[in-house]
Amino acid sequence: MSQGSNVCNDFKEFEYQGWQQSAEQYHTSFGKLTSQTIEPLLDAVEAKEGKKLLDIATGPGYVAAVAQSRQCRVTALDFSEAMLHKARQIHPQIEFVSGDAESLPFDDCQFDVAVMNFGILHLANPEAAIAEAFRVLKPQGKFAFTSWDLPENSTAFQIMMDAIKTHGQAEVSLPEGPAFFHFSNPNTSIKTLQSVGFANPQVQTIYLKWELENPEELFTAFYRGTARTGGLLRSQTPQSLEAIRIAVNNATLAYKQNDQLIIPMAAMVNSAQKPTN
Repeated sequence: MSQGSNVCNDFKEFEYQGWQQSAEQYHTSFGKLTSQTIEPLLDAVEAKEGKKLLDIATGPGYVAAVAQSRQCRVTALDFSEAMLHKARQIHPQIEFVSGDAESLPFDDCQFDVAVMNFGILHLANPEAAIAEAFRVLKPQGKFAFTSWDLPENSTAFQIMMDAIKTHGQAEVSLPEGPAFFHFSNPNTSIKTLQSVGFANPQVQTIYLKWELENPEELFTAFYRGTARTGGLLRSQTPQSLEAIRIAVNNATLAYKQNDQLIIPMAAMVNSAQKPTN
């Protein structure tokens, strides 16, 4: 096994373990934010009645549920048993299967459309997952995935990154993965989609609002509801973690509007089509 394979496997195991413990908090905290991209994501692939749709890295199954409400024939996949348990609990009528986005357990040309809502950011080899989506799509099938915009346009990430940079411990060692904001550059998404054979790539920016009940919610969302940032936070010393928490809470208060905390966020919907030949 190559050194590169070891690095990928280490990161994949890190993400897996992270999501195994974060499923419930992700649903509580991030669900109301990431659900805001579902309609644009499904619109990008023209998900409608009768379409056979694959939801890759489904998490708690939010996209799958909306696709089913559009009368698509839905299959949803995730590699985390904890996420699948949550998804089945919320949406018992949907078919959820266990599987790896980078090695999909389906034959070629099985689906009319495929989607992935922010899952691309948590993969050891995102290019392999995009190639797999291409493989399982029928000719003329459409694929779309979401990614976060740069931190300066996605304020929650900027708040958290600034707090960690200022108060965090630099010696924390975690498995190395792809750059989190790799697909925040539209040209990167377009070139990657084209490199596996997709045609007509498009990138759309979606502006979101993350409404929080209190400033503590933002810190808790990342600490208990994410794999990568949560892993970094959970590796801090108690003193550093408390300093980060206070800094995040104070920064979040700047976004209070009429007794509400509203954090501006932005995401990219990246889409393309598999050619006929």
